[in-house]
Amino acid sequence: MNKPLLAALSSLAIAGVGAAPAVAAPQAKAAAAVTVNFAGTVSLSNCSGSVIRFPNSADTDPALVLTNGHCLETGFPAPGEVITGQSSSRSFGLLNASGSRVGTLRANQVVYSTMTDTDVTIYRTTTTYAAIKSTYGISPLTVQDTHPTAGTAIKVVSGYWKRTYSCAIDGFVYRLKEGDWTWKDSVRYTSACNTIGGTSGSPVIDTSTGKVVAVNNTGNEDGQRCTENNPCEVDASGNVTVRQGINYAEETYLIPACFTTGNKLNLSAAGCALPKP
Repeated sequence: MNKPLLAALSSLAIAGVGAAPAVAAPQAKAAAAVTVNFAGTVSLSNCSGSVIRFPNSADTDPALVLTNGHCLETGFPAPGEVITGQSSSRSFGLLNASGSRVGTLRANQVVYSTMTDTDVTIYRTTTTYAAIKSTYGISPLTVQDTHPTAGTAIKVVSGYWKRTYSCAIDGFVYRLKEGDWTWKDSVRYTSACNTIGGTSGSPVIDTSTGKVVAVNNTGNEDGQRCTENNPCEVDASGNVTVRQGINYAEETYLIPACFTTGNKLNLSAAGCALPKP
């Protein structure tokens, strides 16, 4: 993961990734870019994140914060574990467009967290989108509810480091395996997104729409095969590929279908395909 797995190191999360391989990056699809900045992103104690909404969220709904499953304050969810409705008082530093911290948001619940099939944690905060907009002039980022497309120009926006990475979606990985965890249909970046520790949980934003298409989570640092901090790609036939220095994200398009009126989680909703407890 982009945040070191060892608990002793997790408070700093400053491990870097290896050098990117000397391969040419494919050209991103031409599209009219929107302005992508830090507005709506957040910094956590050891990770990055963002204030998110879904296409059907209302301004009066409780605001949600998206980060990685492996950024959960109570430790990594075990393989096969899905956490819902867990109490939380975690705080988040809310950033404005220039990356300055303008306020603090606080969670009251871990709505959903897992490292199975995907790597996400979604927090419910004690405030609403409308209140955040009124107080800070900041709107949430919208999560796209359709599968992202290879070649799309993207930015990975880290609230922890206040740093933005620009590249494209190189392709999709049937299975991405790291240590005891396996993720499905992961996003592989082109080599320009050389993300580092602390960027875990950063929103991956389509620069043509401004919408969140994935959440940044890992990279192969040392060229090792399928070990912690060294994920490997596994295809449908079981063939393993190691790409040292290449980084990855987990798609988020499945999430909106699992939330109903009031930003309430409903894992039984029609079309919801997230792992269940």
